[in-house]
Amino acid sequence: MATIKQERLNQIILREVTNIIHFELKDPSIGFITISDVDVSNDHSFATIYVSFLGKQTRKDAGLNALNKAKGFIRSELAKRLTTRRVPSLIFKLDDTLENAEKLNKIFQKIDEEKES
Repeated sequence: MATIKQERLNQIILREVTNIIHFELKDPSIGFITISDVDVSNDHSFATIYVSFLGKQTRKDAGLNALNKAKGFIRSELAKRLTTRRVPSLIFKLDDTLENAEKLNKIFQKIDEEKES
């Protein structure tokens, strides 16, 4: 369970990384991105950033690849905006929660349709 300080740092990093990606990063291969969550390790050495992209899997792979290439730039911009002593290393991961929820929703709809007939 994250402490209040930890949760606050998660939210600050989420806000700042979102701003950096949307307004500072000029890579068109990223496309439309949503940062859904940030999880900073207890020792603040790593920040796992969960992202989702609009589009097909090739689009998502290209966007994730572009983020990983820009990781150093994003981290240096983040360092300018944070007041913490240590800036965590960034780890970008695809967040497939929405896709999984959509698949489950279709399964439930199919079950409901079978019950009705």
